[in-house]
This record gives sequence, structure tokens and C-alpha cells, in this order.
Amino acid sequence: MKKIALFSLLSFGLAACLWHTSTEQKTVLLNVSYDVIRDFYKEYNIAFQREFPSDVMISQSHGGASKQVLSVLNGLPADVVTLTQSNDIDALVKKGLVNADWQQVLPNGAVPFGSVMVLLVRKGNPKHIQDWSDLIRDDVKVVFANPKTSANGRFAYLSALAYAEQHSDKPQDFMLRLLRNVPVLEAGARSASISFTQRNIGDVLIAPENEAALAAKTLGENSVEVVYPSITAYTPIYVAEVNKNTQADGLHQLSHDYLSYLWSPQAQELAAKNYFRPTDKKIIAKTTALFPKVNQFDVNQRFGSWEVINTKHFVDNGLFDRLYISAQRADKVNTSAKSHS
Repeated sequence: MKKIALFSLLSFGLAACLWHTSTEQKTVLLNVSYDVIRDFYKEYNIAFQREFPSDVMISQSHGGASKQVLSVLNGLPADVVTLTQSNDIDALVKKGLVNADWQQVLPNGAVPFGSVMVLLVRKGNPKHIQDWSDLIRDDVKVVFANPKTSANGRFAYLSALAYAEQHSDKPQDFMLRLLRNVPVLEAGARSASISFTQRNIGDVLIAPENEAALAAKTLGENSVEVVYPSITAYTPIYVAEVNKNTQADGLHQLSHDYLSYLWSPQAQELAAKNYFRPTDKKIIAKTTALFPKVNQFDVNQRFGSWEVINTKHFVDNGLFDRLYISAQRADKVNTSAKSHS
């Protein structure tokens, strides 16, 4: 007997997919991804369907990484996932949704391309922002995604922390001063970008290079510009097949082809076009003008596993929570003092 399930499509939330189970193949392949990769996949899906024609439609679900993982864990029927923290996919492994060898079945540890964290400022850089040290000045307001809900928010926080540990005797005080300058923490990198570019909040946006470059291209050369800090985190893009779902709905081979094609020259060039740093050496050589050399680091090599990082910084009442609460309290005290002066 056929069962029909319907999921509503939201711009920044769950993607819609209508499918038939039982002995019939599902008619929609669902890619659940973190939010700022949506523009790449819009083009990639067209290229893939041209190369691998089928009657299966490709549907997208985009949002903050943490929320996306939780949605899949709670039953969102993803066929493939695209995330930027390996531990998020490992959480799906523990649930039995993804095979344990997910990093071995695809090239380069399942990382087809990546990005780095950069600073996006207003055109002409009126606040003369050049590095992380400028983000703790009293006259600078900083926007970035909430590290509690966004993987890119965590990369932003850890990039600043790496600088603080190199240049400050008291890195926690540095981070406290930075967080005092944050007027709003958005749920995801795309919503943070919208706050900065469309709502005109803040003087600088901490964002992945691909998101910042896309904003600069979309808004025009007279609106914003990208600043590369002296040290920054590399943000790998991880992909994996959700094997439990693809085996149930008959889309294993198509899902495998969908992910494998990300390493094709065509997809690598498309990634570069969307300002993701490709991993194919030939494509890298052809696109050097797009990607300045940066002093980048691997967050896991510098700060430990994601389990260690999250336990120290991002769990409830972790270091980030304590610093952010202290920053907000200090800001309220200063605001109150100014109002009575």
C-alpha cells in the first residue's frame, strides 16, 4: 500500500519532498545543507541533472548547521547532507543514519572544497578595519552568526580566539571585548549577512569567504569590500550519503553519483565560481586570482576535536555563554552610566 508524506518548503528551513515508499523509488532526492551553500547547489543541481538525467527531482533544505543536523536526527528524510563540521555527520553515524566509513568512500576525506573566514566591511573601509584587533575597539560594531546554532559562527569565534591567543596575554578578555561589540547574533551565516548588508547593522561582518564575496558581487563594488585578517580558520565542506534513507527509498546509486560528481572538473570550477576554494590542483592553479593566500589553520589541529571544542566553548554555560552574558551585562552597565551622566 502506498504511503504519501508531505513536507512543506521553507526559504530557510525544511525542504519539501513528495515521495512514494514501498517498492517504488522515491521521486525526490533531498540534500540537507548548511545555509550559505544554497547558491552553489542551485547551479550544481542543474549541471548534475544534465550529466545524470533521471526522473528524480532534487530538493534543497538550508538552515543553520546545528538545526539541520537536529532535523535529520528527528526524521527529516535527507538522502545526502552537506555540512562544515565532521562531528555533525558523526552524530548521524551514531544514530545509524550514515555509514561509519563516510570519509573513506569519497575523495579527500569527503571534502570537495572549502572556505576561510574573512571580514566584510563597508566600501572604503571607513573604520579602517584590518585585523581582529580592530574588532575590539569601542567604535566598531561586529556581526556574525550565533556559535550556538551555526557552524560558521563557531569558525568565526575560533578565528578571533586564535588571534587573541597569539597576541593577547588575556585572550578571554579580548573575546569579552569583542562580544561587547556584537549588537545581534543571528541564527545562521546567511541571516547574519542579511543583517549586515540589507539591514545595515554593524561595521564589519565575520563570514565565510564565499558568502562575503557573493555579497560584494551582488551589492556592487560601491557597497562593501573583503578584508583578509592575519590569521583565519579554514572551513571544510563535508558531504555524506544518508545511507539508511537511500537504501530505503532506492536512491543509493543516484545519491552516490550526486556526491561523487562534486569532484569533477565541472563542479570544481563551479565551486570556484561561487567563491569556494576548490581541492582539485588543476582548478586551484586556474583560479589563483580569486583566492588570495591566507594564513589559515585547522581548528581541530589547533583547538582539539569538536567534542573538546564544544565541551569547552559551546555547550550550555560553556565559555562562550559566560563571556557573552558578561559582555551583555557590561554593555547594559555602560549604557545606563551614559544615560545618567
